[in-house]
Amino acid sequence: MAIVLPELLDEKQVILRLRSRKLPNALREIIQLLAQNGKICDAQKFRDQVLAREQAQPSAVENGVAFPHARTDLVDEIVVGIGRSRAGIPVGANQQRARLIFVIGVPERLVNDYLICVGALVRLVKDDAIRTALLESETPRQFLDALTANL
Repeated sequence: MAIVLPELLDEKQVILRLRSRKLPNALREIIQLLAQNGKICDAQKFRDQVLAREQAQPSAVENGVAFPHARTDLVDEIVVGIGRSRAGIPVGANQQRARLIFVIGVPERLVNDYLICVGALVRLVKDDAIRTALLESETPRQFLDALTANL
């Protein structure tokens, strides 16, 4: 079954004002939302897996956007948590600042669907108008509407 990006997005899993200034703490904020919404059974273990992957293969930051993720048995379906930081959070080997962070958890069996999901997100956030709308959204609903308006 093909994935439909809007079905993976939930306004309860969007933080428009990350308090953290460092990636591990920002991941904790975003992953906590996923756990609160029943998307992840063990938030700490999932965060550890995302951080381990970041250590091994740091996320590239392009246009102020990063996609830290983990392939894991801690999720039953692809999950997406989103955080926005006005100041930006240093990510990756070159410590470029990411203002938008999409944390993705994917079951091993859905790797192809994951690639489709990330590909769609990358295409969307490369668009200057969409990215600007995401950075200026006042509510999580506005944020998701701006992200999915062109799908």
